Amino acid sequence: MATEIKVPPLGESVTEGTVARWLKKVGDSVKIDETLIEFETDKVTVDVPSPANGVLSEISAPEGTNVAVGGLLGVIAEGAAGAAAAPAAAAPAAKVEAPKPAAAAPAPAAPAAAASDLDRSGPAARKLVAENQLDPASIAATGKDGRLTKGDVLAAIEKGPAAPAAPAVPAPVRAAGPREQRVRMTRLRQRIAQRLKEAQNTAAMLTTFNEVDMTAILAIREQYKDAFEKKHGVKLGFMSFFVKACIAALKELPAVNAEISGDELVYKNYYDIGVAVGTESGLVVPVVRDADLMSFSDIEKQIGVYGKKARDGKLSMEELTGGTFTISNGGVYGSLMSTPILNPPQSGILGMHKTQKRPVAIGDKIEIRPMMYLALSYDHRVIDGREAVTFLVRVKESLEDPQRLLLDM
Repeated sequence: MATEIKVPPLGESVTEGTVARWLKKVGDSVKIDETLIEFETDKVTVDVPSPANGVLSEISAPEGTNVAVGGLLGVIAEGAAGAAAAPAAAAPAAKVEAPKPAAAAPAPAAPAAAASDLDRSGPAARKLVAENQLDPASIAATGKDGRLTKGDVLAAIEKGPAAPAAPAVPAPVRAAGPREQRVRMTRLRQRIAQRLKEAQNTAAMLTTFNEVDMTAILAIREQYKDAFEKKHGVKLGFMSFFVKACIAALKELPAVNAEISGDELVYKNYYDIGVAVGTESGLVVPVVRDADLMSFSDIEKQIGVYGKKARDGKLSMEELTGGTFTISNGGVYGSLMSTPILNPPQSGILGMHKTQKRPVAIGDKIEIRPMMYLALSYDHRVIDGREAVTFLVRVKESLEDPQRLLLDM
């Protein structure tokens, strides 16, 4: 009896994916629930397990094939390994060397320029040649029978010696290997490209900037980092402060937490904060849900879990969908300033950057402070400039005086 391997349900709005890799080949034994295929969607990579014990008898969708949800991927037959022989691999094509071109016959050497008969030239010409230590063979002779005239020698003296030929520069040698490499875009990368371009084409996107003095937060982390980690089992990072600061600003300016739906504006009374995470496959944005109800330690723990899942490619579809506002930290890569692109259908995204010491005016004094540039990209169709600037100022105030977050101010 044969059992079909089909594409499992992939979550809301996902209708198809791509076979990224088969972990078994035709003829291999398989066990029920053993991972057979890495199946790539535009959001996550899903492991497709074996639905039965047996032998993989047919691969219906080779690697790189796009298959809809419920589509056929392969077939498992009953029996032991070897019941279905794997197709023999095609013998490698014999390497055919291009025939070497026959060695070209050596070209006859160009005859040397005939030397002028200096002895038959006039005494004035011979004297000028000797005094100026000239090579008579290099002087164009215009006299009868190749004799040099005084005028020939004077012309050569006036012209001066010929500049020595520049030494030949050897051509650089490139290391062996192809000059280009073409790699098919993953579905995740294709989806990222599509969504980012949609955001640029659809939203009236602007970016406003500010800077924040990180002195207070750095001092809190230094003072409480050991006790915090000992009690909660997680390090006290920057992100929990930024999530809390953004939520406080979102509550004051609800337009930044809103989105457009048709001809309506949808204002969200909950705060699901997306945290952008860079992976080898591309940028993913897992969502910290109801972050306003979470403590600093809960936020740090959740972000830590998401970071590990993102690196391992284990984020679920549910963890990547939704979100009302996004925070992106380009500072981990050393970015000093950038303009983040919106994560549709959200109307705002905050860009964090590298903390760097800079001289700043504190009252009437110049001090060196750890400063960070902040960037808020926003959809001007939803958010007015006043609201965007005020939002960023509120975030700055909360970060520079973290007690505001504890007192809900």
